[in-house]
Amino acid sequence: MDRIQQMQIFQRVAELGSFIRTAEQLGLPKTSVSEAVQQLETQLNVRLLNRTTRRVELTQDGMSYYQRCVEFLADFDDLQQLFQQQPEQLKGVLRIDMPTNLAKEAVIPALPEFLAQHPQLHIQLSSTDRRVDLIAEGFDAVIRIGQLTSSSLIARPLALLAQVNCVSPAYLEKFGLPETLDDLNSHNLVFYSQQLAGKPDGFEYIQDGKTRFWPMSGAITVNNAEAYTAACLAGLGIVQLPEVAVRHLIMQGKLVKVLPQYQPAAMPISVLYAHRRQLSRRLKVFIDWLQGLINSGYN
Repeated sequence: MDRIQQMQIFQRVAELGSFIRTAEQLGLPKTSVSEAVQQLETQLNVRLLNRTTRRVELTQDGMSYYQRCVEFLADFDDLQQLFQQQPEQLKGVLRIDMPTNLAKEAVIPALPEFLAQHPQLHIQLSSTDRRVDLIAEGFDAVIRIGQLTSSSLIARPLALLAQVNCVSPAYLEKFGLPETLDDLNSHNLVFYSQQLAGKPDGFEYIQDGKTRFWPMSGAITVNNAEAYTAACLAGLGIVQLPEVAVRHLIMQGKLVKVLPQYQPAAMPISVLYAHRRQLSRRLKVFIDWLQGLINSGYN
């Protein structure tokens, strides 16, 4: 095993805090992972990790070496691509997490064309509405829809998604068409909360450039985008979500837009990654492609 491979293994162990999880993610025997780090420590004549029965932690020297590894390996990855005859040819594994609806409606249908351009690239695509831990779970980047919480991660805005208010035809037959905010007092809202904790603020709309909420009743709260859309299709209430995610359902007549004068604010979509120097060329190309895809309206 050469020094580069040892550094790559060490970097992943440092990020995951586990030899076993590193071995699982890299598809290596645990003994190979352990030996790679030991050989690196012997060559450097320094202890990089403190090992306990429960946790593997960086020493002070290990932290300094890890930070330099991140920069060096990112530069090495770029250097490997520098003099290729086909500079757009990408290699390796790209591990990405994104919301389920974005993966299902936009990314996966468009991936065949992207991968045809980069046949040596392998994408590991996680699609979940759960907030994954980018570092601990070994992702190159995660895609987030909605407002971001404070984080040590680097965030790059990709687009703003216009939102609409939707109901099912069956819901309209039962409750009628809402035309004013006061009408909402006799309607139901499908609530969305990732933790299913507390009650969301209500029907969101923009007035005089400010976000406001109209209190509403509702019989169901869901915690993922697919269930949110399904609840609307089942006639359980009004939903507010990006138009591109339900455009096909609106065109098919399965959902109907309501209250266009009271739409919620556009929803930001962002990509997050751990470190600017970890933005490999394959990740840069993928992010640029994804941004173009989103801004084209999933066409």
